[in-house]
Amino acid sequence: MDPDIPYLLLTPGPLSTTRTVRQAMLHDYSTWDVDYNAQVNELRQRLIRLATIESGVEETGHLEDYTAVLMQGSGTFAVEATIGSAVPPTGKVLVISNGKYGARLAEIVRRLQIPLVEYIQPEVSPPDLTELRAKLEADPEITHVTMVHCETTTGMLNPAAEVGRIVKETGRVYIVDAMSSFAGYPMSMETLSADYLISSANKCIEGVPGFGFIIARRDLLERTKGWARSLSFDLYDQWQEMEKNHGKFRYTSPTHVVLACLQALHELTQEGGIVARHARYTENQRTLVEGLRKIGLQTLLPDEYQSVIITSVLYPDSENFSFPNFYDRMKSKRFVLYPGKVSDADTFRVGNIGHVYPDDIRLLVKTIRETLVEMGVDLPETGA
Repeated sequence: MDPDIPYLLLTPGPLSTTRTVRQAMLHDYSTWDVDYNAQVNELRQRLIRLATIESGVEETGHLEDYTAVLMQGSGTFAVEATIGSAVPPTGKVLVISNGKYGARLAEIVRRLQIPLVEYIQPEVSPPDLTELRAKLEADPEITHVTMVHCETTTGMLNPAAEVGRIVKETGRVYIVDAMSSFAGYPMSMETLSADYLISSANKCIEGVPGFGFIIARRDLLERTKGWARSLSFDLYDQWQEMEKNHGKFRYTSPTHVVLACLQALHELTQEGGIVARHARYTENQRTLVEGLRKIGLQTLLPDEYQSVIITSVLYPDSENFSFPNFYDRMKSKRFVLYPGKVSDADTFRVGNIGHVYPDDIRLLVKTIRETLVEMGVDLPETGA
């Protein structure tokens, strides 16, 4: 663990960052500065490359077919900007939902007063592709489909590429919320069949919070002028400002966060790109699950549905276990865990992303065991 930080964030973002990413924020820039705006454009181009020729997969598409737009605020801001701008006044959206973040997509559509079809599945189940196809074929008014790739409610990795093929075969526009998966999984706009892909600076890129970004098919984005249902969240106008004024945001830019993200992208390259980062996250998650099972704890999802991003862990079966007490004890030992969000099970969650390595995970498991013993929770190793 980095001695310069008080604790390790084992969450799906914000997450623990390197000292050099934090140091990148020590430089002040004006939002009008040409050198700063050149860095914004460099960041945009690097994001496009990550979604195409540096994606870690064979099918990559062409750089010139795509563009990138940065949007101030949280990842949800970027999601709302995309849905509110990419769907025409006559549009209708099908939202695939099997968790809290899929439900949030549907809530955004409702708030924007866009006609909505909600395809809801249980939190521990991926969407049924046959059922999805039937819904699309039965309703020709549906123009757009959106879903969350990695549903961090549970840690479910949804079949985004398989869904994308069905969306394209039925002639709809596909919006992928890849908030917690982009740069952590090899993927491309082509392999996902994505028209819009949304993520954030503070997830698998390992930057800090402050803006989200949208990678979009240029030809589709060009058609959206005047569709936005908000001034601040007008994706087309934000894109045009960045295109015409060489990287300038329309409104105040999160300058320090942009610099941190650019540094984080340099460090992603140094690590070996998305394939290498995915391998590290995979080893983190494998080490975590094997360690937890050895001390008698169980995970929520079947292994075949589990992402390497975040893992939901079932509470131990003990009246002595209290998550708030457990959380505080773990934080005092420099590990910050994440509360559960599952409706029908008591869980806490452990993130595997950020500046986190297998040795950190091994120490985490050891600390979880020690903490549960302190709390009086019986474990197999302690004679349960």
